[in-house]
Amino acid sequence: MKNLSVDFLRSFVTIAQTGSYTLCAERLKRTQPAISLQIKKLEEVVGEKLFLREGNRLTLTLAGSKLLEFGMKILMLNDQAMAEFGKPQVSGNIKLGIPSEFSTTLMPKIIRRFTQTYPEVSLEVHCALSKDLVCEPLKSQFDLILSLQEDADPEQEGFIITDQLVWVGSQRYVNKVPNKLPLIAAPAPCIYRKRATNLLAKCKKQWQIVYTISDLNGIQAAINEDLGITVLARSTVPPGLFVLPPQAGLPDLGHIGVCLLNPQKVRSEAIELLAKDMIAQLAI
Repeated sequence: MKNLSVDFLRSFVTIAQTGSYTLCAERLKRTQPAISLQIKKLEEVVGEKLFLREGNRLTLTLAGSKLLEFGMKILMLNDQAMAEFGKPQVSGNIKLGIPSEFSTTLMPKIIRRFTQTYPEVSLEVHCALSKDLVCEPLKSQFDLILSLQEDADPEQEGFIITDQLVWVGSQRYVNKVPNKLPLIAAPAPCIYRKRATNLLAKCKKQWQIVYTISDLNGIQAAINEDLGITVLARSTVPPGLFVLPPQAGLPDLGHIGVCLLNPQKVRSEAIELLAKDMIAQLAI
């Protein structure tokens, strides 16, 4: 029985996330030739080619896509086991800033797991618009900031993943939207609001902002009352809301990037463990 190396899988998953051997080597603090050799050996173990090169970016083959799903699960279980049996005595204070829409769906699970694993770490979480988090005066208050990129750029500092933007509404809007589109959105300069209104204007679709609120719970409540539709990252769509299909006739919203920044460049074991945990969970 052949065995998959966890180290090889970690390199493979990191390349799949960043699209680059160079960025993978930087993130894992290894040399690029060492990373290349790991991928070559991993391909020999599974008997399949895992990556194709398209221009300057690597893309997954069909076999690579299948292995990525297994690899993420294996790494997550490995890291959970090491955290459980390693009994790390980690302490400290961390101030974390996250975009409001991540505060309801993804982040609570990640934060709960981290605080259970490292009970001596004091974690303070602040939610705001991504644009506000990365600007003063908020920026200097945080040890880590989860932020959004208007244009997904794997070369940018702290890049984790790309996420698809989708139109979201109640069941009423799944198959048909009105001629004049009622929008529910966070206040400007929200990335989602800007993307939606620019694309609607470009395709000459009539629209109107009918409800402005930055809190995802408030947005969800407004949608449930059939006040209109909104734009969200696909990974943050809460249960009970519907992603509108292409036949709704709305423009494709494209993608955004998700980054994790250390604005003060402060290093501590607690900060590095939280960053590692967030990256692993968000990339699944």
